[in-house]
Amino acid sequence: MANTAALEGINGLRDIRRSPASHLTAALETGSVQGTVVLKEGPFQTMAGVRVDPRSEQGSRIAAVAGGLPARCGEVSGTDSVSVLWLAPSEFLVVAPEEAHDSLGGDLIGSLTAALGDAPGQVVDLSANRTTFELSGPRARAVLEKGCALDLHPRSFTPGTALTTEVGNIPVILLKTGDESFRLFPRASFADFLGRWLLDAMREYASPEVP
Repeated sequence: MANTAALEGINGLRDIRRSPASHLTAALETGSVQGTVVLKEGPFQTMAGVRVDPRSEQGSRIAAVAGGLPARCGEVSGTDSVSVLWLAPSEFLVVAPEEAHDSLGGDLIGSLTAALGDAPGQVVDLSANRTTFELSGPRARAVLEKGCALDLHPRSFTPGTALTTEVGNIPVILLKTGDESFRLFPRASFADFLGRWLLDAMREYASPEVP
């Protein structure tokens, strides 16, 4: 009975919540050019900020929960459903689907916290701190290059690489998920500006070619 009530409460909250870029949903759909470049929001990802010495015992315990800790700048580790992004030698961002969150029946945050225990370090639930934009298509890299100083050529920025940078002067974590697909993780307060900036950068690909 209590479990049923809790589940109904969770579903009720899911129905009324709004993502940081939800007001741009229609614009993202109309601004995307199928087969060329597509932009959408992937909201409500489960995210945990982790600070731990990866060489320590607690680091090993956290690595076992998360599927490994990346060892160097740009590296991403994890499992099929969990990605661990390197932010600094002892700082990581753990990203997983929304159903991994403890409030929705998952146990990722709790498991990471338990793995750390009372040892030096930190596990913080950052799920509401950022949103996720997913940019894909043959022109996705060209769109990003209009406002990103990183070398995004495939020889330098390969799939499975994540770096902290700026896109359109907005701080983001940029993850390359495939040959022509990227995820951008801006802070929630910058979602509107970055979403509109990306749409503007995509606009030329929706225009007819000049003969």
